[in-house]
Amino acid sequence: MAAGSGGLKDATALVGIGQTPFAKRLPEDERTLACRAVLAALDDAGIAPGEVDALASYTMEETDEVELAKACGFGDLTFFSKVGFGGGGSCATVAHLAAAIAAGQASVGVAWRSRKRGSGPRPWTNTTVQLPTPAQWTRPYGLLRPADEIAMLTRRYLHEYGATRDHLFNVALACRNRANQNPGAIMYERPLTREMYMTSRWISEPLCLFDNCLETDGALACVVVSAERARDCRRRPVYVHSAAQSLPAQHHGMVNYWNDDPLTGPAWSAARHLWKHSDLAPEDVDVAQIYDAFTPLVLLSLEGYGFCGRGEGGAFTEGGALETGGLLPLNTGGGGLSEAYVHGFNLINEGVRQLRGTSTAQVPGASVCLVTAGEGVPTSALLLRS
Repeated sequence: MAAGSGGLKDATALVGIGQTPFAKRLPEDERTLACRAVLAALDDAGIAPGEVDALASYTMEETDEVELAKACGFGDLTFFSKVGFGGGGSCATVAHLAAAIAAGQASVGVAWRSRKRGSGPRPWTNTTVQLPTPAQWTRPYGLLRPADEIAMLTRRYLHEYGATRDHLFNVALACRNRANQNPGAIMYERPLTREMYMTSRWISEPLCLFDNCLETDGALACVVVSAERARDCRRRPVYVHSAAQSLPAQHHGMVNYWNDDPLTGPAWSAARHLWKHSDLAPEDVDVAQIYDAFTPLVLLSLEGYGFCGRGEGGAFTEGGALETGGLLPLNTGGGGLSEAYVHGFNLINEGVRQLRGTSTAQVPGASVCLVTAGEGVPTSALLLRS
C-alpha cells in the first residue's frame, strides 16, 4: 500500500536503528545520548540528518524537538508529536510517524528515547506530581511506586488463576538467558538460577528483585520512511504492518480499579485494534518483544494479545515456551528485565534486528514480530513483518 492512500498496513517501514551503550551510570547528559542514538540510526539507514522532517517521542523525554533538531542538523520539521504514559508510549511513537508519513505530512521520521534512569532521580519521588486525583487517595496509604501497584495486581492474578512465582521466574529466566547471549546487555555475563530468584529480596511482595526491570542510562532511536522510500535505503526494510494505541474505558493506570475486570487491561483493547487491521493472527507471530517492566505484565500481555486464554498466561510459560525454540521466543535482546530499561524502546530495535536476521539470539526464519508497550497503562503495540 503506497503512502498517502489512507491506510497504515505496510505503508511504512523501519529502516534504521541506533543506540548508545547501556549502563547504570553514563557520563554524558541525556541530550548528548539522544543525539548519538539518532545519528547512529540515520547512518544505519543511509539517510542524511537534513532529510528528517518528523519527530516523535515521549512526554517524559527531557530532550525536546528544538534542541535535537538544532544539534543534529535537521531540516524543516513538518510533524512532531509526544506520547504520554511512560512505557505505554513506546510503540506509539513509531505509529505516529507511520501515520504522518502515510498521510503525506512527512517523509523521514525519527523516534527516540534518551534516559538517565540509572543515575538520575526516580519519577515517583516528586510528590508535587504524584498527588493528583485519584492518586491522593492511594499514595498516602502505601502505593508509592509502580512496583507497589503492580504487586497488588499480581497478588490478585495469582489468587484468581493459581499462577505461581515459578511462572514469574520463567519470564525472568527467558529474558536473562537471551541477555546472556547479547554483549550489549547489562546482564550479559550474569546468569540467573531458580535459587537466586527464589531467595532474592522482596521489592514489593510478591515481586522480588528479579521481577523488576533494570535502572538504566542510555538512548535509542529508529527511522521510519514510506515503503517506497525504504526500498532504496541501506538496510533491509522492516514493515509496520499494523499499529494500535489503547486507553480502555474506565481505565486507571497500573491498578485498573474501576474497570469491570482489573485483570483485563489495556493490552486487550489494543490487541483488538491491532489484529482487526492486520492480515495476520497471533499464531503467525514468530517472535515477540513484550514489555517487561515487571514479570507479571508479560503474563497479562500473553493473554491480552491472544497467545493463550484468560488466566492461562502462567501455564503458557511452562516447558520453555518463552525460550529460543519454544512456542513464543520472548524479548530476545534481554528486554527491560535484563538488557536495559529505556521505557521499552529497546524492544522496538530488537524487533527490527530479528526481522533483519541480525539478533544475537536470532529466531531462524523470523518474519513476523509483535512489539508491545507497557501493559497496565494506556498502551500501544506494533506488528512488524519483513
